[in-house]
Amino acid sequence: MRKKVVDSLVIGFALFSMFFGAGNVIFPPYLGLGSGDQWPLGFLGYYIADVGLALLSMFAILRQGSPTGVTARIGKVPAVMLMCAIVLCIGPMLAIPRTAATTYETSLLPLTSAVSPVAFSVVFFLVVLVLCLRESAVVDIVGKILTPVLLAGLLVLIVVGIVHPLGPVSPEPLVENVAATGIEAGYQTMDVLATLIFGYIILKSAWKKGHREWKDQARVVAGASVVAGVGLLVIYLGLTYLGATTGTFFDLSVDRTQLVITIVRDLLGQGGMILFAVVVALACLTTSVGLVSSCADYFSGLTSGRLPYKALVCVICLFSAIISNFGINEIIAIASPILSVVYPPTLVLIVLAMTGNRLKNKWIFRLGALGALVVSLVENVGPMVGLDVSFLSHLPLDALGFGWVLPAALCAVVGAFLPKGKAAPAKKS
Repeated sequence: MRKKVVDSLVIGFALFSMFFGAGNVIFPPYLGLGSGDQWPLGFLGYYIADVGLALLSMFAILRQGSPTGVTARIGKVPAVMLMCAIVLCIGPMLAIPRTAATTYETSLLPLTSAVSPVAFSVVFFLVVLVLCLRESAVVDIVGKILTPVLLAGLLVLIVVGIVHPLGPVSPEPLVENVAATGIEAGYQTMDVLATLIFGYIILKSAWKKGHREWKDQARVVAGASVVAGVGLLVIYLGLTYLGATTGTFFDLSVDRTQLVITIVRDLLGQGGMILFAVVVALACLTTSVGLVSSCADYFSGLTSGRLPYKALVCVICLFSAIISNFGINEIIAIASPILSVVYPPTLVLIVLAMTGNRLKNKWIFRLGALGALVVSLVENVGPMVGLDVSFLSHLPLDALGFGWVLPAALCAVVGAFLPKGKAAPAKKS
């Protein structure tokens, strides 16, 4: 029992540090600024859309026995296509480059402009490369060494901000819909999508620590998920509050990274800027290590080892280094419509996966995911081609960004009445 507790803590710290990366540093303070005195509501939307759904995804993985079990019911080819899209989003296309861009803009640039973003991206991903090539040590490296330092630095910043707030919380929010803004910010972190990839490395870590039975793995990983969830609750809540105390100084035109830098400088001075530089670098580095390692592991497994893990790590690091030079704002702008399309069908499958193997008809999964995908495509692609999509505003929950829920549910119900095509239950691993 003691070993399970210790392993849950170590893996939980690793999971925390994998989740807490680039977006998790810059989004909560900006959300707090926009939410004003309604910042707890904004935080709640953010936490549910980020940590809540990410933990739901982790438990869905445990119910199915593996990350691929969550998507397997829609058929082999669609499942592979969806997983590849997810891996590319949380991998070299968006999330991994954002870690380097965030580190450069919030850690290095405020201290010195002598280092070019190109040179920095090369050094950053060389460090990631070295850590990831030691595949078996990734979880222990981030769980035992980097995360405690990361947590300590963030807690110092938050405590000082609570004891000596920068200013009064604005009495009025700067955004029209605080809850929806929080949910959208939670989407941008991409933690829900990342869980489907992190699941590989987390389950593998539990197995290597001697938890070979599925029930033992489930207990350890469930405990780790709780540890990560509590840690993220404390940090997110604190960072959102810090942003809310800047409402009398800034409006929404302020750059996200500049807002964070100002908070740190005003609370902790130049010494605090150096501390924050280390904290952000660790947050982004640990997330990048987890993402690169997990993405390489996925594609290596998908090709049955024909694409070696180490070669994939090198390719992912090289491509991410190139994309990272676009900058944070450009990467966020690119990510928004892509995530709005990928998230809905993924969330449908996560929710359905929580039922275990009770739902035998594959059409429930296929049509449910398809309904969510169609609505999200119309909503995001329609305006680009001149299509009037105002009718979607009449859907329930559309104001919160969940207008696809009802169509997905109706499609899933229709699927339940179609002739059953039984898909083999996902194997426990």
